[in-house]
Amino acid sequence: MSNQDYLHFHGIQKAFPGVLALDGIDFGLREGSINALVGENGAGKSTLLKILSGAYAPTAGHLELAGRPCQFRSTRDALQAGIAVIYQELNLVPDLSVEENLMLGHMPARFGCIDRAAMRKAVRVELERLGEHIDPTTKVRRLSIAQRQMLEIAKALMLDAKVLAFDEPTSSLTEREVRKLFEVIRDLKRKGCCIIYVSHRLEEIFELCDAVTIFRDGRLVEDRKDMTGVDPAYLVSRMVGRSIENVYSWRPRPMGDFALEVEGLEGRGLRGPASFSVRRGEILGFFGLVGAGRSELMKLLFGASPWSGQVRVNGRPASYHTPRGALGHGIALCPEDRKNEGIFAVRSVAENINISVRRTFTRFGFIHPRQEQRNAESFQQRLNIRTPSLAQPIGKLSGGNQQKAILARWLSEDIQVLLMDEPTRGIDVGTKNEIYSIMYELAERGIAVIVVSSDLPEILGVSDRVMVMREGRIVASVDRADATQDLLLRHALPQSEAQAHA
Repeated sequence: MSNQDYLHFHGIQKAFPGVLALDGIDFGLREGSINALVGENGAGKSTLLKILSGAYAPTAGHLELAGRPCQFRSTRDALQAGIAVIYQELNLVPDLSVEENLMLGHMPARFGCIDRAAMRKAVRVELERLGEHIDPTTKVRRLSIAQRQMLEIAKALMLDAKVLAFDEPTSSLTEREVRKLFEVIRDLKRKGCCIIYVSHRLEEIFELCDAVTIFRDGRLVEDRKDMTGVDPAYLVSRMVGRSIENVYSWRPRPMGDFALEVEGLEGRGLRGPASFSVRRGEILGFFGLVGAGRSELMKLLFGASPWSGQVRVNGRPASYHTPRGALGHGIALCPEDRKNEGIFAVRSVAENINISVRRTFTRFGFIHPRQEQRNAESFQQRLNIRTPSLAQPIGKLSGGNQQKAILARWLSEDIQVLLMDEPTRGIDVGTKNEIYSIMYELAERGIAVIVVSSDLPEILGVSDRVMVMREGRIVASVDRADATQDLLLRHALPQSEAQAHA
């Protein structure tokens, strides 16, 4: 391993109208190293990766690669220089096949035509390397979020890059997929690659990385060439500028009557009828492996998919089959796929907050802009939504601030039950703490909160009770006092794997 930096950022600055996203970033990476890049949402990590990928040009400063200054005019320039970036937000074409997505832009040709056999063979090799058994001819829109994330990783690995940057690569992956990805990353390290690893899961940082660089508010706070003397509490305090003793901050609270009762619910994604209940003031966790049916169950409850069975809200039968109908009964959903199902990316933050409750701000068929502005400003302050302006397109905000805007949308309504599917996926530890606080505040107001998460520590940290799903069925209900990682995993794993785990 060389002591010289293979990749170096020299005085990188990036300014947008009204915002200085990066201010004088200066650090380097050596060959054969895995460098963690950590910081809150909005700290500048994604902006730096977009400069590295050629998607953005720096306002000031430059990159140095193998001792030579370089300037990328496009993402193609960066790819040709041996740089690949795997973003948290997926960039796949849903109506193309797996093989077409992975080979897009460099499809093999023979006699002037696409060589499908060669393309399929190359794709199968890369998917097997990642432990994925996906038919290369499958349309991407038919895959789960986790499978799509693995495709993004496979797409970058097929470029045989020297510098790879991973932006929250495990946010949607199962434990098995995470283990496989870590094997691949360690193999890339042994081959001398430079790796930037961005993650809000601090346990991954300490398991995988050799060095850590800390950002806060667009500035480099600290650059450590080894992890000696660094622990999670230290990282968090340097990232957020304050100490967070317990990120979950769970607190007990009184619970009331049943807010939601579900009996014999059936529909797409479930392999058996689902029955459960949740009380007013209760936070009910749903845990299971990817494909267990958790997200599908939440969509049924929100009326986004047809269902049969019985649902009662506050003791009264609720019959609805659309999201509008669910909202009429006080049921709201923060979906797992925030980008495609939760926000209108090109519309403003204010519009995204007001889009559902707008009907109450309308008089004689005309929108009342002052009421909408007051409502958006109120929730911006209350939920600490960080944006240069409420007129900013919401797609330009960090994931955590997008999630808080979605929460503001539903808090503008009179909700009784809040469904939150992977509420902190890709969100930094400081913002996670804020979202948990919002959840507890809602529960203390008597709202029933249902949380779906693949993150076991999160489920254990915030839930009063945990429902476990396996292969499309609810298989267990575990009280907080009895819940452990081993117990939940034994219920969640297929029986053969559960016995091996035990």
